[in-house]
Amino acid sequence: MSKEIIVHGPMQASNQVFTDKKVPIYSIFIERDYNKLSDILNELQITNGKVMVITDSNVESYHLTDILLKVREYTNHVYSFVMEAGENHKNLDTVSDIYEQLIQNKFDRNDVLLALGGGVVGDITGFAAATYLRGIRFVQLPTSLLAMVDSSIGGKTGVDFRAYKNMVGSFHQPQAVYINLSVLSTLPDREFYSGFGEIIKHGLIRNQEYALSLKDNVTVARNRNLDTLEEIVHQSCLVKQAVVENDPTEKNERALLNFGHTIGHAVEKFMNFTLLHGECVAIGMVAASYISYLKGTISEDGLKRIIHLIEAYQLPIHFNMDINQQKIDSSEILSIIKHDKKMISGQIRFILLKELGNAYIDQTVTEDEMTKAISFIMEGNK
Repeated sequence: MSKEIIVHGPMQASNQVFTDKKVPIYSIFIERDYNKLSDILNELQITNGKVMVITDSNVESYHLTDILLKVREYTNHVYSFVMEAGENHKNLDTVSDIYEQLIQNKFDRNDVLLALGGGVVGDITGFAAATYLRGIRFVQLPTSLLAMVDSSIGGKTGVDFRAYKNMVGSFHQPQAVYINLSVLSTLPDREFYSGFGEIIKHGLIRNQEYALSLKDNVTVARNRNLDTLEEIVHQSCLVKQAVVENDPTEKNERALLNFGHTIGHAVEKFMNFTLLHGECVAIGMVAASYISYLKGTISEDGLKRIIHLIEAYQLPIHFNMDINQQKIDSSEILSIIKHDKKMISGQIRFILLKELGNAYIDQTVTEDEMTKAISFIMEGNK
């Protein structure tokens, strides 16, 4: 059964000053095939215009041909760009290659990019769209569970810079997000479970009932039941929609979506991106929940419930600090955290929990608390 969520943004006056009024800016479509993609292509009025589908080497073999055929029903000027899969290719070199293809094929501001892939493809396509000719249109076609519920929504785009995650970026809203749930059947198990890192996060920061339902539905969800996944994706999209509408450029409330990301990003970098993003978010959520426990805002029982939920979706709760048989001190993780883009005036901004379903921004986390949390998530310290 189809679902549509309309994302609103602040209305802008002629002098580009934001007002409190909100207007619809794009829709999130949740479908089970690509049949209704034609509605979006019609609305974009791409006849005689140019379209470039950007994807990666993993997604290419599964879905690129189908998308190209659908786009060619509307225009003959259809191109594709296939980047190598993986976080290590989410950088300015890949963006430069995209720019070159766009310039050589004379793309202008009336043309469109389609981001066909997971979070890496969506982020890099969005960033290219935001910066090429100071902004052209793009559509998100997420193919991973993680991208469906998180990175494709909200207009945050970016690339990594010298192994510092998402340090270069821009806010640039898509024209639409089109989620085809059937493509989840092509995801490897590890990639599929990774998406639940962000899904669990949504329940923990905003909706306790949703978090509890994830535990109740773990078996059918892990079996990829489409009815269950449709409801999960829908609920997560509603959480993301509500937060980004209230704070489109992450001045305040939107920072709640970074729950698990402060330490999670540090783990991701430290492990040289050998762990998936959702796996690192899961580890980071355990660390942030442990800090919440140290501060007395959640109980030991609450901490255990969070850990059990994360484990139920086959996600890690700790990582191995033993690199090449050499034990690494937790201070290395701490050093990475201190370079995080979420620093404000030298103070690290953490997202912690008051209770399940209720997150808050905290800038009082001490170095000792961070060190204890890092120790808690280090394998072998259990």
